[in-house]
Amino acid sequence: MTQMALIPDYQLYGETEAFPDVVHCEHIKDRAPEHGWHIAPHRHAQLAQVFFIQTGRAKAVVDGLDFDLSDNQLFYVPAQAVHSFAFAPNTQGMVQSFPVSILRSILPATEDVARGLSLPFVATPDATLLALMALLDRSLADALPYRTQTAVGLAHAVLSKTAALGPAPSGQEGTKRDDRLARLDQLIAEHQTAGWRVRDYAAQMGLSTGHLSRLCRTTNGMSASAYIEASTIQEACRLLAFTQLTVAEVGYRLGFADPSYFSRRFRALQGQTPSAYRQRFVSQP
Repeated sequence: MTQMALIPDYQLYGETEAFPDVVHCEHIKDRAPEHGWHIAPHRHAQLAQVFFIQTGRAKAVVDGLDFDLSDNQLFYVPAQAVHSFAFAPNTQGMVQSFPVSILRSILPATEDVARGLSLPFVATPDATLLALMALLDRSLADALPYRTQTAVGLAHAVLSKTAALGPAPSGQEGTKRDDRLARLDQLIAEHQTAGWRVRDYAAQMGLSTGHLSRLCRTTNGMSASAYIEASTIQEACRLLAFTQLTVAEVGYRLGFADPSYFSRRFRALQGQTPSAYRQRFVSQP
């Protein structure tokens, strides 16, 4: 596996300009051929993506997990996940990219959709979902009145139908979503390299540390410190797998002043040392 100095973070793959629309749709043939049908590891901090393989094949890697895609399969990639693709030449299909603000604005505001779209997965879409994706594609291509409103409504429908295909949600169905947890996820992504602790996140959110922990336990079943640490170690996994940073540099980048302590915490959560984890990827071609 090719490793980089840092993981590229794009709006759209290979582009540094601002996100071009309220939602973005393109076909696999629009971008993959110019990159030799290989899309290098990268991520989108504020975009979730739905891929549909109409015909052809692809191998995807998301946060170190392998996925094989073929005809008539849908593939969901959440925001922040590091992903790459190797498409078979002439693979046909589409990619729809959704800002996380679109996902968070789905009503009624429950945790079900967010949980259903928290992890990558492969599924077989039904005719209704494919029709919605095609209609969203056409709507964005037309300069008609209320284009933006139509696109947002269709995006909500596509994401909701996609979530229904994902892993079964845990917890109580219909639980009201607390937007403060989405805010916490955003802050973690923005400040992981600053070594923030629970009190820093709580202060930024205008909460006590105890209140923040209660919110995390209610939704995620873990304390705020455990939730933040799990997110930090997940980012460490990405950096170990996809960059050339040393183990110590990964730890320093994520706020661990002591490399030995970083290695102990990584092993406690991952069941192996950072070096052993990295070796799984270095040994790949």
